[in-house]
Formats: sequence, structure tokens, C-alpha cells
Amino acid sequence: MKGQLISKRLQQIIEERIKRNGPLTFAEFMQLCLYHPQYGYYSSGRARRGREGDYFTSPTVHPIFGALLGKQLVQMWRILGEGKFDIVEAGAGEGYLCYDLLGYLKRNEPQFYNLLHYHMVEVSPLVIERQREFLASFQEKVTWYKPDQISRLRIEGCFLSNELLDSFPVHRVVMEAEELKEIYVDIQDGALREVTQKPSTAELEGYFRRLGISLAEGQRAEVNLEALRWLRAVARGLKRGFVITIDYGYLAQELFSRERRNGTILCYRGHTVSSDPYIQLGLQDITSHVDFTSLILWGQQWGLRFAGLVPQYKFLLALGILEEVAVLGEGKEGLEATLERLTVKNLILPGAMGETFKVLIQHKEIESPQLDGLREPFNGGEKWLARRSSAP
Repeated sequence: MKGQLISKRLQQIIEERIKRNGPLTFAEFMQLCLYHPQYGYYSSGRARRGREGDYFTSPTVHPIFGALLGKQLVQMWRILGEGKFDIVEAGAGEGYLCYDLLGYLKRNEPQFYNLLHYHMVEVSPLVIERQREFLASFQEKVTWYKPDQISRLRIEGCFLSNELLDSFPVHRVVMEAEELKEIYVDIQDGALREVTQKPSTAELEGYFRRLGISLAEGQRAEVNLEALRWLRAVARGLKRGFVITIDYGYLAQELFSRERRNGTILCYRGHTVSSDPYIQLGLQDITSHVDFTSLILWGQQWGLRFAGLVPQYKFLLALGILEEVAVLGEGKEGLEATLERLTVKNLILPGAMGETFKVLIQHKEIESPQLDGLREPFNGGEKWLARRSSAP
């Protein structure tokens, strides 16, 4: 079905829902746009990452990202006693991270590789079939689950997500006359329009109260209650081990600062960025920045203790990305070597993916683990970044 027909049909479904039940919360609208079984951006299988898709993720930039995560997982496995180890990755897209990570471990850590099992969590049968085909060489290592099965897994190992939480449906709120209002989606003059009403759930006011955050008059913001539900399921599904969350976002004080008066909703299609979620329904990704403070606070409540939060560039530097780049560059000269360095630079340059993305690590039933990815990178790495930030 062509794009215009998909978007038109999805708008009809949304309008019918509004006529039947009244205005939708933005979270309900976003859920339909991204996860409607037939027309949703993700569940339909239209979501694509990489050069031929709508946006880049770190695993689509270079396989070294998966290799370095593999190094961190090896250390986690040793901390847990070098027994059987389960990796659970949700929202894996095409499966690049799984492919690169397992490939690295099979080549470099065969003992760990033989003891691990990889679980993929996906909502779309079409995406699962694509992943099965792409990961056929690792079929003995990979199984698939639906999101509602996570809390029953009871694994020892690591829950892993990369750019997952930013795609969860969010509630949008605004401060009006010193009162928190929620933004709903309604129909006016045959078009989708925003209206404000009382919050659909007391959780929204409780969210800001617990964070100690007060929005300014007229300030908009997003609240990702779905991310908290996800984390609670992860906490239940993790018997002992770690949670690695990689995504773009901030701590609450910065995320909800007055510099972001309009919130952080962004839409992606064909590597073009828009702030309008009411166009190209079902054809564009809709995202919002992650509030890492809430993940830390609520996680502690559910038994997930805070290990650390660092920008992606520090995480990768601490795990030895510069040494890995040097190994990759052996035997390469001229243009080939330059392109290799330029590609890897995208993962670590401050101001780009290296700083925008954060790595949050939490742990359960482990006492104060010292993880390589959370230690301060050596000074040479920081100097290299400064020297290379504007150089090819």
C-alpha cells in the first residue's frame, strides 16, 4: 500500500476513535501512529534504520559499537561467576547489534559465547521474520519473545536496549494558569488539532511531584509512563544481573528546564527531521527524549541499583574504542583508512551521537560492581577528541 493511502487510512481510524470516545491523549495517538497492527510505523515493518532508512543508530554506523558492548558484557559475565548468561535485547530493529555482538564474542570470547543465549523482544511479526533471516548464522543462539513475556523470564545476565525508550508513547502536558493540563488530540474543521484538558491520570502530577520539578507557565513537556512500566517488567524479569539502557535524553533538571519550553517531540523520515507529529501518519518515526532521572529513581524502588550514567563517547573511550580503531586500520591506507576513522568518529564526537546519547547501567543482586565502561576515560582519549573534532 502506498504511503499516502496508509496515512489516510490511519487518520480515518484515529478520527473514528475520537468521534466514538472523545479526544485522545497524545500517548494514545502516538500508540496508533507507531504500533497500530496494520498501519503503525513499527508494527507494520516499515521502520528502517541506516543509510537506506529514516535515521541512523549506533549499530548501523559501525560494527565496532557491538564489539565494545560485547567487551562490557564479558566483564559482567565474569562478575556474575562465568556461568550461563542471558542477553535480552528489545527493539532491535534489523538486528545489527545482535549480529555484531555475537560475531565479536564468537571470534574473541568463545567460552562466554558457548554459555550465552540471546533473547530478542519484538512486537511485529514482520520484523521478527526479517531478524530471523538476518541472524540465520546464529539461529542456535537466538530466541524471540513478545513484550508481555519479559516479566516472566527471570534471567541471570543483562537486559539491553538501544534507542528503545525514546519510541514509547508519551503523554504531553502543559502548564496553564499554574495548573498542569494534558494535551489531547481532537478533530476540528476536519483536521487533527491539539486541545488541553485535565490530566487523564493522576500519575502525571505525581510524576513531577516526585521529581521535584515545576514547569514554567506555558511550558510543554512529555511524560513517558510507558518507560516506567517497561522498567518495572525488566526488574521483575531480571533475577540477577544488569540493565543497559542506551538512548538520547537528559537528567530531569536539564530535560525539563525552561530552555525546552516546547518539549522534545521529534519526527524522522528519510533522514529528515520534523517537529510535526500530525503529518505522514504511520510513515514517520515519532520520538521524545528520555528522562534518565525517573529511570534511576523508579528503578531503585524496584530493586535496580544505580551503577552509572555516562555519555556514549566516554563509555566507548573507556572500553578502548581508539585501540580497536587502530587494529581495524592495520593494513588500510589512504582513502580507505580515512573513511574508517570518519565512520567511527560519528560514535564518539561530542555534540553528535557521542554526547547526545547516554548509557545508563543498573544492577540487581550485585554489590557495587566496577564496570570498565563507567570508568573515566584516559586523558589521551579526551585530547584525541578535541584534536579530531574538526579534522577529517
